[in-house]
Amino acid sequence: MSQTDSNHEPGGAPTLHIVDGKTVIPRSGVLTRFARFMAAPFVSAWHHRDLISAILRRELYERFKGSAAGWVWAIFAPLLALVTYTVAFSGPVSPPGGRAAGSQFDYALFIFGGLVAFNLFAEMAYRGPSLLHEYSHFIKQTMFPAEMLPIISTLRAAIYATIGLALMLAAQLILTGELHWTVLLLPVWCVPFMALLIGMTWVLAAMGAYTRDTSYLMITITPLLMFATPVFFSHETLSPEIKLLMYANFLTGFIETLRDIVVFGRLPDLLVSLWTVFLSAATFWFGFWFFGRQRDGIADVI
Repeated sequence: MSQTDSNHEPGGAPTLHIVDGKTVIPRSGVLTRFARFMAAPFVSAWHHRDLISAILRRELYERFKGSAAGWVWAIFAPLLALVTYTVAFSGPVSPPGGRAAGSQFDYALFIFGGLVAFNLFAEMAYRGPSLLHEYSHFIKQTMFPAEMLPIISTLRAAIYATIGLALMLAAQLILTGELHWTVLLLPVWCVPFMALLIGMTWVLAAMGAYTRDTSYLMITITPLLMFATPVFFSHETLSPEIKLLMYANFLTGFIETLRDIVVFGRLPDLLVSLWTVFLSAATFWFGFWFFGRQRDGIADVI
């Protein structure tokens, strides 16, 4: 049975209706609704900031729980990869795409930069479909804000990726003897990439709540996607038609930008930057909208 309660606040504030325990705001103008929708993810994240912080700390603590080395593994794994690429690809090998090598280590850093971005994406692609199932007890038993889980999991993955980025910067400085000023643009690269991953995880989490096939799909296609992404090669070596098609892969622009600002020390292409920002914004708000559409039924299916 539904009950409706109306409240008129002084000063002309909008009337709020309580229907079946939910607050319903009366319809307003198109621009007002659009602005409210655009701000909703940030307002919700700020409102639940304490919860986000608490769960994030818990996940970071449990990542290496029971391991004697603990967080040493978070540093050792990317360090081992970086050393391997440096030994294997140092010397006469130059970065693909016709670029002149600034040092004999450029190709190792070229590959490592691509892997840092791709591994961050892959972690969210693998975990996203099962994310809500990990917290099913909270979602079923409490008024838990499930839409915060993709934000928390992306932040956790970003912390580990930051270790890889730090090692990449240290290697750039030690091996080449210089650190380009363009590395100051890394936060500008990181913010839209994080937004894209959060939006993607909202979609995958909502789909994964309804069908386990989403997990199997991502497990199948993610390794293949590595070879369709310019991780080990440069898309500039491809024909103009294929090169343009490569930008349909949303990772291409981010990997290219990361290499430009860290390895090659140059400003990224303006059109590529605008394209990545557009993809990030579209994925972020579409993911938030999609998750919101499925949220009411999630507790019943996980």
